Amino acid sequence: MTHSSPHSPDLTLEPLDVERDAGLLHRWVTHPKARFWMMQEASPAEVAAEYTRIAKHPHHHAWLGRHRGEPAFLAETYDPARSELAGLTALPDLEPGDLGMHVLVAPTDEPVRGFTRQVFAAVLEHCFRDPAVRRVVVEPDAANLAIRRLNTEHGFREVREVPLPGKTAMLSVLTRAAWQHATGEVAHLRPDHLEAGQRHLLTKALAELSHERLLEPQRLGDGRWRVTAPDGRTRYDFRARVLPLEHWVIEPASVMRTRNGEPAPLDVQAFVAEHAEVLGLPTELLHTYLEELAGTLAGFAWKRHHHRATATDLVDADYQELEAAMTEGHPSFLANNGRIGLGVRDHAAYAPETGSTVRLVWLAARRASAHLSLGDGLTEEALLAGELDPEVRAGFDERLTTLGLDPADYLLLPVHPWQWENKAAVTFAPDLARRDLVHLGEGPDSYQPQQSIRTFFNRSRPDRHYVKTALAVQNMGFVRGLSPGFMVDTPAINDHVAALVASDPTLQACGFSVLRERAAVGYTGDAYHANPRTDDRSTPHQKMLAALWRESPLPRLGRGERLATMASLLHRDAEGRSLAAAMVTASRLTAQAWLRSYLHAYVRPIVHCLVAHDLAFMPHGENLVLVLRDHVPVRALMKDIGEEVAFLHDRPLPPAVERTRAEVDDDERALPLQTDVMVGVLRHLAGILDDEGVLPASELWAEVRRCVRQHADEHPDLALEHKRYDFSRPTFKHSCVNRLQLRDTRQMLDLSGDGDQMMYAGELDNPLATAG
Repeated sequence: MTHSSPHSPDLTLEPLDVERDAGLLHRWVTHPKARFWMMQEASPAEVAAEYTRIAKHPHHHAWLGRHRGEPAFLAETYDPARSELAGLTALPDLEPGDLGMHVLVAPTDEPVRGFTRQVFAAVLEHCFRDPAVRRVVVEPDAANLAIRRLNTEHGFREVREVPLPGKTAMLSVLTRAAWQHATGEVAHLRPDHLEAGQRHLLTKALAELSHERLLEPQRLGDGRWRVTAPDGRTRYDFRARVLPLEHWVIEPASVMRTRNGEPAPLDVQAFVAEHAEVLGLPTELLHTYLEELAGTLAGFAWKRHHHRATATDLVDADYQELEAAMTEGHPSFLANNGRIGLGVRDHAAYAPETGSTVRLVWLAARRASAHLSLGDGLTEEALLAGELDPEVRAGFDERLTTLGLDPADYLLLPVHPWQWENKAAVTFAPDLARRDLVHLGEGPDSYQPQQSIRTFFNRSRPDRHYVKTALAVQNMGFVRGLSPGFMVDTPAINDHVAALVASDPTLQACGFSVLRERAAVGYTGDAYHANPRTDDRSTPHQKMLAALWRESPLPRLGRGERLATMASLLHRDAEGRSLAAAMVTASRLTAQAWLRSYLHAYVRPIVHCLVAHDLAFMPHGENLVLVLRDHVPVRALMKDIGEEVAFLHDRPLPPAVERTRAEVDDDERALPLQTDVMVGVLRHLAGILDDEGVLPASELWAEVRRCVRQHADEHPDLALEHKRYDFSRPTFKHSCVNRLQLRDTRQMLDLSGDGDQMMYAGELDNPLATAG
């Protein structure tokens, strides 16, 4: 098969035909200009034998490149893990998704200026054409300064020198994100991507703001609706169906905007500005919200430009491929990818959709000005031994002793690279100068950002912990910091919840468990903690240097099992096809059977935790990891325990867990299920499956009701508690998340505050009261 380059259509690549091309190859590889190819003395037979060997190798391929149909270059691609690199000290630097590459431009006495760069770019496009390729790895001769310069110009990062047969090589890697950055920082900002993003986001705005009763669409008949802006001159017409829980399923292609009776382009920022007063958006915060919408549109355009995998392609994707493939951000919030503070290069380096990997920066924080909290049975030594190799820790200690400091006086603190460069190194300059903080440098492990952007998964050692870091970037109504004071009790809370879950037979029968946050560290020796605000509310400045370690789910997998973030069930590809529907098809189960397994893994544990323990989670899509077997969810792992768990009773709790106690009225007890599960997740899943003809929404809600009733029937000892929670009451309070963000785009909730800060819009009819 011949591949052409999108940016250089005159260049093509095709599989090498050894019999046809052997003579040509011999002339190229033995030319004096090809000395770094190390085949100067090879005979024609030896060259043919070498490329015959490559042709037969399952993990090494050779490609003939042509320019306008004429042979012009040679390329090789290979799996580094099955190459000579794998047996050497370079192995720790290799990662899943690496692809090795060699390029030889046909030697000529009349070189064309810029041609080598065109060839190099075309070969890289060829390599990254495969979505499974995360990085391209090269190992040029360290003495070949010209090719090393070419590599770095295209975004390669030189890792280190490694000894290979016949040469000392400079191992270098190019991430997909770095390649995309090098080929155009804003290549995704195109009219077609913007139009698609505007249509998607405006459709979502009409649907979600109507759901939250901020808009009151006028029924026109025959499935047609209209929203008229307050000025009376701008109208939005569309076709829609309204499903249970006032879930609006709008046909994106049907959305039309007219102004003064004339067609007008779709513009979600203009829509928000037109409706600002109706939406309750304060005038002084309008521009901040518009900026978050602009960031969300930019993120959409980037994903549309670079994500080509279909829902079917993703059915067999691994955990981290899925994490990077998500396109929505949050199913309910409009401005969900604002990320105010990240620049275009930062996006390429740190946004989860790029699938890029980073190395965390490590600081040493003076113990007297910092705090480390550890879970039951975990020591500082055991934590660090599990996360950092001995030579790395020795290097950190050497850095401290070189400065005349005692390593025993310091705690180790991982920091997001952006946070170090943009905040810690400047905002904490006095602390660094005092040596209360000491910069130790990057750690060696590669981490991939998760959908929650400040949480990292260890790609080098997947058995090691997630690391959650502070990040002073505003996204979705919050600056994404971490409070050292708030996290002091986090490991103890996790231990308490994990022990409760592990001791409950019903939860164990569901396979339900929690990913514990095992340790938390934070620095408080700065001026911002020394001079707190008088209103007792912590500020972003007090949340800039902290981190926690959370268990990895990988060690919990059994034979034939794999992982997926629950948010992936709501993912839809560029053609509108959902991953959930693709999973149902791949499972070969009926939609009802697939759904029952999912509800048993997800809804049943949430119900049981409430009625048996008065324990409420915030179980939205990104807070759960699903375990799949044959494309079917069979159990769930809950995470983000420290910040998003509450006990709804007045029974004794350990002192460190006391902050999780919440006082709620009886009519609010069931809201963790009704709001976070039914409205926050299942409403969207019901709309997706109904829209794709997989399962009518009414049947999904009938299955949810069956799941809740089955739990009650099988637990007669909890009959009074089921009656108290009354999950099937006719109506429940209508909690509205966009209203929260619109009320205060800077901090929609004070997570450390008391009382109910939610916003409600009356009550919703409960589909569990009538389903089935």
